[in-house]
Amino acid sequence: MNKYRSVLIVVLDGVGWEPQRTQGNALLKAHIPCLNRLMASSLSTTLLAHGKAVGMPSNSDMGNSEVGHNVIGAGRIFSQGALLVNQALESGSLFSGSTWQKIAHRPELISGSQCLHIGGLLSDGNVHSHQNHLFALLKEAKKIGIKKIRLHMLLDGRDVSPKSALIYAETLESVLNDLKGPQFDYKIASGGGRSSVTMDRYGADWPMVQRGYQAHVLGQGPAFPSLKAAIENFYSQGIEQDQLISEFVIGDYSKEGVQDGDSFIFFNFRGDRAIEFTQALTQKDFPHFERIRLPKVIYAGMMQYDGDLKIPENYLVSPPVIEDTLSSLLSEKGITQFACSETQKFGHVTYFWNGNHSQSLDKETWVEIPSDDHPFQDRPWMKCAEICDATLKFMTTAKEPFVARINFANGDMVGHTGNLDATITALDCMDLQLQRILMTAEKTNTTVIVTADHGNADHMWELDSKGMPVLNKQSIPIQKTSHSLSPVPFIVYNPKAPMQIVNTSGSLGNIASTTLEIFGLNSPSFYLPSLVKYV
Repeated sequence: MNKYRSVLIVVLDGVGWEPQRTQGNALLKAHIPCLNRLMASSLSTTLLAHGKAVGMPSNSDMGNSEVGHNVIGAGRIFSQGALLVNQALESGSLFSGSTWQKIAHRPELISGSQCLHIGGLLSDGNVHSHQNHLFALLKEAKKIGIKKIRLHMLLDGRDVSPKSALIYAETLESVLNDLKGPQFDYKIASGGGRSSVTMDRYGADWPMVQRGYQAHVLGQGPAFPSLKAAIENFYSQGIEQDQLISEFVIGDYSKEGVQDGDSFIFFNFRGDRAIEFTQALTQKDFPHFERIRLPKVIYAGMMQYDGDLKIPENYLVSPPVIEDTLSSLLSEKGITQFACSETQKFGHVTYFWNGNHSQSLDKETWVEIPSDDHPFQDRPWMKCAEICDATLKFMTTAKEPFVARINFANGDMVGHTGNLDATITALDCMDLQLQRILMTAEKTNTTVIVTADHGNADHMWELDSKGMPVLNKQSIPIQKTSHSLSPVPFIVYNPKAPMQIVNTSGSLGNIASTTLEIFGLNSPSFYLPSLVKYV
C-alpha cells in the first residue's frame, strides 16, 4: 500500500469559471484568493460540464449536479435522463412499453370513470423535466382515448428565468386547447413553486412534500380560476421568483382530488427531487407526515428514481445502467474511501457518484452534515466549515492511503437564490475552507483535485448579446437563478508530487482516470484518459 498516494476530490458545486464574464459574476467580486491562486498555477485548466460532454441531448443544455456527479464517478459519459426520454419518445418505445400499457391503456380511463393524473416541473430547463415530454404524454393520451386528465404543475424559476412561469402556462394552455373536445376533460388541477412544494430531496424538508401532497392529492389549497390567475396573484403579492410560489388548486379541484383507481404519472426524469413525493403516494408505511387519505393508484415515474430501493416500481423509461464506477473499482481493491457533504448535496457524492446506488461499498465511509432549515441567502456559509472539519478529521486520522470526495454546496444553492451579495459571501466562506484543506493536505501528503460539477455562481444576471445586464423596470439587473454553460475549474495540488497537465480539452468524465493515475492505479480502458501524469 505504500506505493499509493492519497487523493481528495473537492467539488465546488455550481462554480463555473468564466473570468471574461464581467457582469453578474460572483467569482469576480468575491474574496477567493485560494481559488484564484490555484487557477493561476500550471496544474490548472477548465473542463466541460454541460451538453453532450455530460450526456445531455445538446450543447445548449446546462449541466447539473446529478449528471455532473454521475459522470465524475463513472469515468465516462452515459446518456442521461433527458436524452434517454427523448430517444424513447422518438423510437416509440415509451408508449409501446409495458408501463405505459399498464398505466394508460385501462378501460376505466377510456370510459372516463377514472382519471389520469400527470405531475411534474413545467419548464424547458431540461434538468429535472422538459415540457415537451408532458405534451407528448398528453397527445398520446388523447390518441388512445383517455377521457379525463388532471395536471399538477410545479413552477420552475430556477433552471429557467426567475419569473417565466406565465410563458410556460400559456404554452400549456395552448396545448390543452388543441386537445380539448366534448369527450376530453383535460385540466390543470394544482400547482406551486418547486422550492415551496413537492420537490424536496434527501429528507431536508418533508413539510414541502406535505404541502404538495395536500394540493395534488387532496385538493387542498387556495383556489384560482386558472394557472395564469394563480401566478399573477402571487406576483401581485410580491413574489419575485416562480420557485417560491406556495401551493394552490385550480377551479373546483378541491371537490375531486386523487381517487382510488386513478393513474398517476410523475414526468420528472431526474430522481433526487422526485423520490419523496413518489414515496408519499406509494408507500403504505410512511412516517414523515399524516397523509389523511392514501388513494390506491397505479403510479409511474418517468424513470426509476432509485434502482436500489425500487422507487418507483413502475417507470416509463429505464435509467442509465452505470457499472464499474470509480468507487466500485477502488472498493474491489480494498481502498479506503470517504464521502462527505451537507444534506443538500449528500446524495450527489454518494448515490449519484456511485452510479445511482444508494448503499455504501466496502471500506467506504459516508458522512452527512445536516443542512440548516433556513433560506440559503440568510446563511450563505451553509455548512462548509462543518464539512471541512469532518474532512480534516478523516485526513489526519486515516491509517492508510485513501480516495475521498467532498462537496461544498454554497456556490449552487446560494446561487439559485439569485442574490448576488449572498453568493459572494458564500464563495468567500467556501474559499476559506478550501485553504484549510490545502494546509492539511500538505501535512498529510494528500493530493487535492479541485473541480466543480457545473456553473452557476459565475452567471448571476441575465445578460444581453453584448454581455451587459438586462434591466427591469426599476433599472435593476434581472436575476439569473439557473445554471450556466460555463466550463468548470480543474486543479491538481500537491507540491511534493511533480505532475503536469497533459490534456486541456477534457470533461468531467476525465476526472476518474486522473484520480486513479494520481493514486497509483491503472484505469480501465473504457474510462476517458487522465488529465495529468507524473514527471
